[in-house]
Amino acid sequence: MSGMKTVHSEGEERYSTLVNNAAAVRAICSAVEGTLGPKGLDTMLVGGQGEVIITNDGVTILEKMDVTHPAARLMIQVARSQQRQIGDGTTTATVLAGALVQEGVAQVTRGVPVAKVVSGMLQGIELAVKSLQSRSRAIVGLGDSALKRIAITAGREQADIAKLIVQAAEAVGEAKLREDGYRFADSVLAHEEASSEVWTGILLNQKPMNLHLEHELRDARILVLHDALEPEAVSEEALVTEAGFQRYMQLREQFRSSLGSLLELGVGLIASDRGVDPEAEQFCSDHGIIVLQRLSRRDMQLLSEHTGARPVRRTALRKSAPELGAALGHAGYAAYDERLERVRVARGHGEQHVTVIVGAATREAAHERSRIAKDAASAVQAAVRGGYLPGGGAAEMAVAHDLERVRETMKGMEGFGVAAVAGALRKPVAQIVVNAGYNPLEKVEELKAAQIALETDSLGIDCDTGQVTDFLEAGIVDPADVKIHALQAAGEVAAAVLRIHTVIKMKQPFEEA
Repeated sequence: MSGMKTVHSEGEERYSTLVNNAAAVRAICSAVEGTLGPKGLDTMLVGGQGEVIITNDGVTILEKMDVTHPAARLMIQVARSQQRQIGDGTTTATVLAGALVQEGVAQVTRGVPVAKVVSGMLQGIELAVKSLQSRSRAIVGLGDSALKRIAITAGREQADIAKLIVQAAEAVGEAKLREDGYRFADSVLAHEEASSEVWTGILLNQKPMNLHLEHELRDARILVLHDALEPEAVSEEALVTEAGFQRYMQLREQFRSSLGSLLELGVGLIASDRGVDPEAEQFCSDHGIIVLQRLSRRDMQLLSEHTGARPVRRTALRKSAPELGAALGHAGYAAYDERLERVRVARGHGEQHVTVIVGAATREAAHERSRIAKDAASAVQAAVRGGYLPGGGAAEMAVAHDLERVRETMKGMEGFGVAAVAGALRKPVAQIVVNAGYNPLEKVEELKAAQIALETDSLGIDCDTGQVTDFLEAGIVDPADVKIHALQAAGEVAAAVLRIHTVIKMKQPFEEA
């Protein structure tokens, strides 16, 4: 009897780190899985100073949580990766990672070597990704009804936000949405004082120096200055000498002359990322030129791209009119919006840009609606790039069945890892069913049988009725890239957690007295 206790104790000691890490991962997943699906609820985050955030956005919850456990922090990296690469699906990625860890731990504690489980999991994920890609349906133009449904689903059934996102996508165009460096979600702006609209242009987050100018610019030329709008400087040491003072006066005179040439070129707006000389400010105010100083790098880039301006240094102001004119951009409209406290610019001669303005009653509501709109925009862009799949965990269920059939043909112990992936892929639909108030065991088996019988991946569980429903016909669809990246990111972190054998606290860096 004592011998049996010793063996049991050694087994517990052997897996203590793994079980402890799995428990921490489980705690993280429990914080977000209740928000999954159409019946998912919100989470209230409370700060040390009494500040409150109410949201069901996975990455927001995880980023704001007070997390100290190292394995739990790895889970947060899943959400960050998903948010950075795709912009949507952070909750799904976290739930999948947790399920992979849970399934992997179950295999390891029954005696399967960790290396075999991890190897099999990676094989299973690779097979699952290929299966998802083969099942993906392409978006046929920006008028595709599936795109509208994706916007509504990612927009948490808020039809007004989904409508804005689809309208903005049509305005910016499919080619722009497919550009590698373009993030559609960055075009979203939420403001508690605004009315919701799609602005076919850009908004610059800065007040003009000359706010008293109350007119709108039409067909204005734009100067983008990666420098200060002021004369070239003379050192203090040189300024006390007669030659230095003469040089100072000469530079100021050249500067005044260059301001006159800007007027002749028809410049209506000057944007600088640094300061502006008072004399230059007065000159521009007298002649109706809008001046923006200390613009952010992002706003400077947007203005250059949209208007076709080529950023220059202040030394370029001494160039001839044709040379300087070649660097100027052009906008059909520019004006300051007092309510938004931003400068609107539209009809630029450069790249097409669009801004989705989302209005709300309060600042807290504006932040939440901004997160929702960004998710919808990311989902729409992902669908345009990679197509779409049945949502609600339906596609994952079908892929899980594919992996089970592969598992039956495998002879090595890696098959246990493939089985772990198959089990984890059923977690999203099981959690959605739980959040809707149904028995997950019953509904998952019912769905599995229906999909096998009809040989389709489009069947899912209707969260309102609990019945098996064709999700493609019902318009319940998700971007394929969201699911694929979520699974890949989850697999990487789950493998890392499973491989951890020992946790050792590092010593503090040596500090000299």
